Amino acid sequence: MKFSLFNWQPLAVLIAAVSIAACAPVYGQNDSAAVHTAETSAGTFEELMSQGKSAYETHCGACHQANGQGLAGAFPPLAGSDYLERDREEVLSVALFGLSGPITVNGKEYNAVMPSMGYLSDAELAAAMTYVFNSWGNDFAAVSFDEVAGLRVKLGQEDRAEGQRHTGATEGEMRYQGTPSPIPAEETKQVQSAEGPVLTEDQYAMATQVYFERCAGCHGVLRKGATGTALTPDITREKGVDYLKALITYGSPAGMPNWGTSGELSPEQVEIMARFLQQEPPAPPEYGLGDMKAAWKVLVAPEDRPERPQHDRNIENFFSVTLRDSGQVAIIDGDTKEIVSILPTGYAVHISRLSASGRYVYTIGRDAKVDMIDLWMNPPQIVAEIKVGLEARSVETSKYKGYEDKYAIAGSYWPPQYVIMDGNTLEPLKVVSTRGMTVDTQEYHPEPRVAAIVASHEHPEFIVNIKETGHILLVDYSDIDNLTVTDIGAARFLHDGGWDRSKRYFLTAANQSDKIAVVDSRDRDLEALVDVDKIPHPGRGANIDDPEFGPVWVTSALGNDKVSFLGTDPEGHPDNAWKVVRVLNGQGGGSLFVKSHPESRNLWVDSPLNPDEAVSQSVAVFNIDDLDAGYEVLPIAEWADLGPGPKRVVQPEFNRAGDEVWFSVWSGQEEESAIVVVDDETRKLKHVIKGPDVITPTGKFNVFNTVEDVY
Repeated sequence: MKFSLFNWQPLAVLIAAVSIAACAPVYGQNDSAAVHTAETSAGTFEELMSQGKSAYETHCGACHQANGQGLAGAFPPLAGSDYLERDREEVLSVALFGLSGPITVNGKEYNAVMPSMGYLSDAELAAAMTYVFNSWGNDFAAVSFDEVAGLRVKLGQEDRAEGQRHTGATEGEMRYQGTPSPIPAEETKQVQSAEGPVLTEDQYAMATQVYFERCAGCHGVLRKGATGTALTPDITREKGVDYLKALITYGSPAGMPNWGTSGELSPEQVEIMARFLQQEPPAPPEYGLGDMKAAWKVLVAPEDRPERPQHDRNIENFFSVTLRDSGQVAIIDGDTKEIVSILPTGYAVHISRLSASGRYVYTIGRDAKVDMIDLWMNPPQIVAEIKVGLEARSVETSKYKGYEDKYAIAGSYWPPQYVIMDGNTLEPLKVVSTRGMTVDTQEYHPEPRVAAIVASHEHPEFIVNIKETGHILLVDYSDIDNLTVTDIGAARFLHDGGWDRSKRYFLTAANQSDKIAVVDSRDRDLEALVDVDKIPHPGRGANIDDPEFGPVWVTSALGNDKVSFLGTDPEGHPDNAWKVVRVLNGQGGGSLFVKSHPESRNLWVDSPLNPDEAVSQSVAVFNIDDLDAGYEVLPIAEWADLGPGPKRVVQPEFNRAGDEVWFSVWSGQEEESAIVVVDDETRKLKHVIKGPDVITPTGKFNVFNTVEDVY
């Protein structure tokens, strides 16, 4: 939920703009009806009108009204609108790209920002336009699927992830930013002031829950702002209930979704949220060392654990697989494809990390629960657990020589802090706050979340990304009682990253700054800040040998279809080092992960957050030896042979040998999901793992590749 309270024009004017692009992108009378008849792949004219009515009611009716008359002074009419008689291509371009500036409809002027509807499919756009053109006395030519598709190509918007409901926020980004917070609303402290609208206890609790589920990811738990604008009472009370209701209902040009007109919030909920935002934010509890110790459990003491593996399976080719919505992790044998164990962990495990020895898997759920799994046991079991806060994403273990398996570290979103733990038991030893000043404006931020953490191979250090402030911390764990931290200023907002092939340089995305920060872990300094395409999201990235530019590290993007290659060899290829040397076009925006392997000549790119099902349910693969040839599309979800569901294909992960690549086919909790295994060399289906226990699989982490940072 991403507001922009400062960029708004007067409310009536802004909402007028919202209405035009939602349904004004219909064709005028100037073109031949013979060309634009209802010969459309969407079906017959009657079917098109039926589909169009549904699309209109969903995306347009709240503003333009069911009768197409609009609202005087706010929403232009579509019934009898002279705006629809303009050049056909000009009007359609409004739908695809939005509109700003003054327009005149039936002699009346409107002046505001109109969001793009380009995130809709060609069929949805064609149907909505046809309905408008043939309703309320309008008698224009129908709109074909092919015409919308053709104009989209002509105008440069083949990738619907680039379609923007709100200026500056792509569809892929919108899907990514909307991740709910797992902080329990009932654990927060209610603070109501007489200066703001008073809510009942039930209303306050409901609003708190809605805020954590839909808004905190962008605006922060304390509403101080993160990737979204601050929503503190000093700002919101000046706007008032009616203004905030309209903002929540219709969204904003700066990227906030239209929670009301989309139907995700009821009018009553919108009203309560508008009042809630004028009160002081509820305060989640802090979570210190005492809380962690109270939650810490050693289920099997180190001395009671086996002295050698109790089975003869190939542990190096085990996969730790997140079963997101069931709050579980599956341990799968990569050789036999058998599920060895399914273990109850934290909710929506974000990552699995391995001890340096490869024996222990450490998982962390978004509810900040850390579980330690012993892979030597038969079957693998959880031997220790701890809760390190209320919301978290990151865990890692010490890997420097002499410190293998000695320490683990976990970073929290709330409270903003990290904790160093005993690597064998998860006993919490040292808690450190990350609150502090931003790297650019050097203003205090009360909620800088811990994003990625990696273990240095050059020094006994953890490298810790602080998201909102843009600082990268090198935490020296050689003496945790006298902790030494090297603070490297990078860029906001730091997220995921990984190592280059040498494991000297850590490359990490500052995704809201559209940059990759490069840290020299040996010299402990910032090597470079590299500009890349919109909203890089590398996961750990991919390392390949480019046939022209030498060793490179690869990232894809949420914001568009670009796949960027950064040179990583300052000694062998100094002219290419820390520069974008190649940019490929993938299937589309909404990509989360790229992956390759030293034994592979393929580069795999997913796009699970792309709104086009043909893209989100497949994967693109490039031949590294012929990158200019483009990509091949593999129908991963189709190969899984599942029932209904979104079937998003996410996170390629190689096996130990580098000859198989595994994909999660991620559907809803009540729908069938799967893991699809593909032969890397032939690019053919090799195996499908599915069944009632495979619930919403997402991240997969091969033991050997994770220990050795192979990607």
